[in-house]
Amino acid sequence: MISAGEFTEALAHFATGVTVVTVADGRDDIGSTITAFASISVEPPLVMVSITSTSYLAEVIDRRGRFAVNVLSARQKALAGRFAAAGRPSARLLLAAEPHQRGEHTGALVLTTAVAALECEVSQRVVAGDHTIYLASVLALPPVTGGADGPLIRYTSRYRTLG
Repeated sequence: MISAGEFTEALAHFATGVTVVTVADGRDDIGSTITAFASISVEPPLVMVSITSTSYLAEVIDRRGRFAVNVLSARQKALAGRFAAAGRPSARLLLAAEPHQRGEHTGALVLTTAVAALECEVSQRVVAGDHTIYLASVLALPPVTGGADGPLIRYTSRYRTLG
């Protein structure tokens, strides 16, 4: 179980960060860049992701119930763009040249050079307009090494860095 202190420390890294959400789906890995991600609770550790309801990613999350969140670093702007592109290949192919591992609790791809990574399990699903909001329990915080670069953020339709 994750302590409140560990979760609070991790929150500092991804409050406004661009994230890639990945899901293991048996024969393939699904992933997409999202910017609607927030911490909801420290005790218990809960986060929120908002995903277009008609997307394949939402369909797979609904079926699998677990996913990983990878908070991208300032150096990963190109990766964010690849995961945001229409018609993109599987997440496994997009991460082929990047250091990554499978999450122990979700089986989803975890980028080891991310600023922060979380393995999550859906605890509640809320449809809001054209998006589905997933409230998810944080199962684990896999070790990552990208914190020194700072987070990648999205502001005025562009990827930016802090500083």
